[in-house]
Amino acid sequence: MKTILAGIALAALVAAPALAADLPARPAPAPYKAPPPVYVGYSWTGCFLGGNGGGLWARKDWTVGTGDPIFATGRFGTHDANSWVAGVQVGCDYQFAGGFVIGIQGDYDWTDATGTNVDTLNGAGFSDRSRIKSLASVTGRLGYAWDRFLLYFRGGWAWERDEYSIFTAAATTATATETRGGWTVGVGGEYAFTNWLSAFVEYDYYDFGTRNNRFVTGAGVLFDSIDIRERKSVVKGGLNFRFGGGPVVARY
Repeated sequence: MKTILAGIALAALVAAPALAADLPARPAPAPYKAPPPVYVGYSWTGCFLGGNGGGLWARKDWTVGTGDPIFATGRFGTHDANSWVAGVQVGCDYQFAGGFVIGIQGDYDWTDATGTNVDTLNGAGFSDRSRIKSLASVTGRLGYAWDRFLLYFRGGWAWERDEYSIFTAAATTATATETRGGWTVGVGGEYAFTNWLSAFVEYDYYDFGTRNNRFVTGAGVLFDSIDIRERKSVVKGGLNFRFGGGPVVARY
């Protein structure tokens, strides 16, 4: 009996490899392939540099200032100084989770906004002229982004360069120049067309308060002391080249 069982076991051992060879081979497992990244949104985090252009509308009110050699009180006149504006801007933004964006921006613009009025105090034949030569500001930005569209508000400090004159048809009688400071607030919208290029349109209001200017003749003699009050509106659009932002993707 033991001899028979041993023979059966031996036969099974001999037949097992042959039976295994007849079985179909198991296919090799497919290599793992990660799913493609999923677009989550555009990030405004980064810095930018660009150019702008638009229009400027300013109101200048001239009144008698302290120390005027002729007049104690009164108004010389009021006029608007309107023109084009063009310049450059640079800044950086940071976007928080949820879409809120904060940033800082500096800009410098050139203009040639000129306005005149008839001088109501110095007498017939005299006129007053204002000329705005440049405009600059440093502002903070606060906004909210819907993917590639950003709505923002900005506010901060502003400066401008002005030239003034009192003149007649024959010649310029007296002049004054100043660089004055003030404040500005504005609102705008910006859209990122590509990962590195965006376009914006914005409105800014400027208030430069009242500043005293001493008008002197070519010989250096004081002709008038004039307080000049100014408010200004600027509408402009432009392009920004952006660095560091771009699409945000989720990887699994």
